[in-house]
Amino acid sequence: MKIIFMGTPEFAVPTLQKLIACGYAVQAVVTQPDRAKGRGQHIAAPPVKTLAEQHGIPILQPKRVREEGVIQQIRDLTPDVIVVVAYGQILPESLLKIPRLGCINVHASLLPKYRGAAPMNWAIVRGETETGVTTMFMDKGMDTGDLLLARTIPIEPRETTATLHDKLAILGADLLIETLRQAEAGTLVRIPQDHAAATYAPLMKKEDGLIDWNESAFAIDCKVRGFFPWPGAYTTIHGKCVKVLQVAIDADTPGDFSEQQPGAVVQIDQERGPLLKTGAGVLRMIEIQPENKKAMRCSDFCRGYRLNVGDRFGEHT
Repeated sequence: MKIIFMGTPEFAVPTLQKLIACGYAVQAVVTQPDRAKGRGQHIAAPPVKTLAEQHGIPILQPKRVREEGVIQQIRDLTPDVIVVVAYGQILPESLLKIPRLGCINVHASLLPKYRGAAPMNWAIVRGETETGVTTMFMDKGMDTGDLLLARTIPIEPRETTATLHDKLAILGADLLIETLRQAEAGTLVRIPQDHAAATYAPLMKKEDGLIDWNESAFAIDCKVRGFFPWPGAYTTIHGKCVKVLQVAIDADTPGDFSEQQPGAVVQIDQERGPLLKTGAGVLRMIEIQPENKKAMRCSDFCRGYRLNVGDRFGEHT
């Protein structure tokens, strides 16, 4: 089976590694161009390119994959299947028609839920208790093709997008190999998606991470975990922006905080960090990153920034 692999970020690396380890003939890797990254804006290669170089696999890095010259390059390789994992560009119909066995995508959700660019983030932000990976035949829509195989895992109570990412990357690699083996054997079953049940996971914007303290403690906790490490949940205190890296719902601290405004500090604990009122319930702030500073435990933040009961997070947003 001749395979072209299309992928870009770290999430796609385990799948390419698995294809190589299982002896599949990866004719070429198509990935995004090298780009400037970080504060220094140094040019960096995509993780998938780095792995391909290590194994001597030919690499294509078109700015626009829909250009006819690029499509012809892929057509000339006569692939049996194109495997797509978080490539980062929409594939034109002319490309989808090239491989004999079609284009197979590994998507980090249980389709038709969470179609789109950020399924792991939004599954956590929206309080889901489980998610998974799905393989599907690609069509011209956005994650609308026929379903093939799926695997489910729980979303743990303290799960972040960072931890979920690593689990689903490995799960997706294994599922892709199983999908290819069934494709070779002619036993794959195509299941049309129930489009009426579809939900969406759009690309995140930095402003999505702004915490609304009128929301419940549960919703804020989900946002902090779902937006970690990027784009990050954030709020303000004393007129300055701070990233909120870790919180915990606190159901054990006694007291009536009903008179306090959402976002208000209702208790200072020098060891565990401040307790904040939300729209429903209270939340312990555990780890925070002040603007232009390193991350710190909120117990240290309380001492260093002279936080007092009654101070209010989010007051100036």
